[in-house]
Amino acid sequence: MLILGFETSCDETACAVVKNGRLILSNVIATSLKEHRKFGGIIPEIASRRQLELINAVTQSSLEKANVTLNDINAIAVTKSPGLIGSLLVGISYARALSFATQKPLIEIDHIKAHLYANFLYSEHFPKCQVQHRKPGTFGNVPKPPKLPAIGLIVSGGHTSLYLMKSPIDYQLLGQTRDDAAGEAFDKVSRILGLGYPGGPAIDRLAKTQTDSPLRFSCAQMEGTHDFSFSGIKTAVLHHHQRNPNATPTDLAQIAYSFQDSVVSILVKKSIAACLERKIKTLLLGGGVAANSALRQKLTAEGQKYGIKIFLPPMSLCLDNAAMIAGCGYHWLKSQKSTKS
Repeated sequence: MLILGFETSCDETACAVVKNGRLILSNVIATSLKEHRKFGGIIPEIASRRQLELINAVTQSSLEKANVTLNDINAIAVTKSPGLIGSLLVGISYARALSFATQKPLIEIDHIKAHLYANFLYSEHFPKCQVQHRKPGTFGNVPKPPKLPAIGLIVSGGHTSLYLMKSPIDYQLLGQTRDDAAGEAFDKVSRILGLGYPGGPAIDRLAKTQTDSPLRFSCAQMEGTHDFSFSGIKTAVLHHHQRNPNATPTDLAQIAYSFQDSVVSILVKKSIAACLERKIKTLLLGGGVAANSALRQKLTAEGQKYGIKIFLPPMSLCLDNAAMIAGCGYHWLKSQKSTKS
């Protein structure tokens, strides 16, 4: 079964073809990030205009790379929410028109939850690298999918959430940020320190130059919950920088290290605690901040310590992409067919 997926929730224009919910035949992404960088963040109007210009070409490229035609496609999946209204409208309108013209079923997907599904995907280009502590299955190079139920940590520029994933279409929200998302905090701290946009990669690179820091910034613990809060640590960094306006490059690196270490620590602590509380041995990571090297390393180390299998998506599937949308669409289509039967 071939699913054609679309993702246009932010600045990316993405289209993918996925076979049987797992094998990526194509995953084409066009981004307008360079056009937003000079503004220090995403400008919704610029994003949606570029998506209008790019979506047809991206679709054609995806079909060609997969070596299929629209006649071969069984269904169309598209991000319905959350995201920028104008950007979502571009993807949804295009997918609905394509569905109507081809008489193919249309499935609308929550792209935040879809980030966790990136751990179930594979392609000939990365058959093994999306997982930790897992050997390929007995059927060639195809890796076995994560065992469910699992705890899922989604960390992105707009969302930080913990889910109990019971099936590819059944998610229970356990906790979420009460203010800034972790990725948003990275961007704002990067702006405070003058490191540019996007902030996550900039802070990650700078923090790698340090092995420790005399500075200590703390995240709110939100005791008794699985919720997060990152507005306080962002403000603490701002006040520290204002008190020390003549910071040297080493000073900035120490700030970056301490900030990142605190954010990563609370993300890992809450995720492992959710696994232990529910006696679940599988933990999935997803979202743009899943590309952060410190988070990947610390989560892997803690997973080994507690006997929890940690699944990390490859870098190409951390950011918004259409393969995860198409993969989820396969399971939603199956569930709709079984319900009708």
